[in-house]
Amino acid sequence: MTLSQSKNELAILGGGCFWCTEATFRTIEGVVQVLPGYSGGELKNPSYSDVCSGETGHAEVISIEFDPNKVTFEQLLGVFFATHDPTTLNRQGADVGTQYRSVIFYTSEEQKHTAECVINRLNASNQFKKPIVTEITALNILYAAENYHENYFEKNPNQPYCRIVIAPKVEMLKSNFDYMLKK
Repeated sequence: MTLSQSKNELAILGGGCFWCTEATFRTIEGVVQVLPGYSGGELKNPSYSDVCSGETGHAEVISIEFDPNKVTFEQLLGVFFATHDPTTLNRQGADVGTQYRSVIFYTSEEQKHTAECVINRLNASNQFKKPIVTEITALNILYAAENYHENYFEKNPNQPYCRIVIAPKVEMLKSNFDYMLKK
């Protein structure tokens, strides 16, 4: 993936099904583009069915191109931790397996440091009843997901998974982060 403008940055986050995470981050001011993909595994050029097998080591992730002058990486992490359960290992709701793990693939030492600080602060605040298990790992390679995954929620709002799982997350985002949403 190439950034559309050199001043923009890239965040790679996995918080369960990438349909959910993509739908929430697409609405944030300063986010230029959100694309679903796969990272963290061994298989080269994995497909959705490969990753869903749980055998590749890849996580479903989103790449977020963002303008750091409009939204910071730390603010994006605030949304990330509020829109999934970072205390459950390899599971988000009914989605179970390493492909649904909570993970931050950092693209710079600054992102790594920010992620560690945010997690330490959240753990110290006891905001969650259990410790955060989100993996923090350097990005090695990111594979784009198949095209039909892009804008999945927007294209399939009446699909049961979208109505039951994704729509409530989008509504929670609108309620709790309205100041960050695109106008």
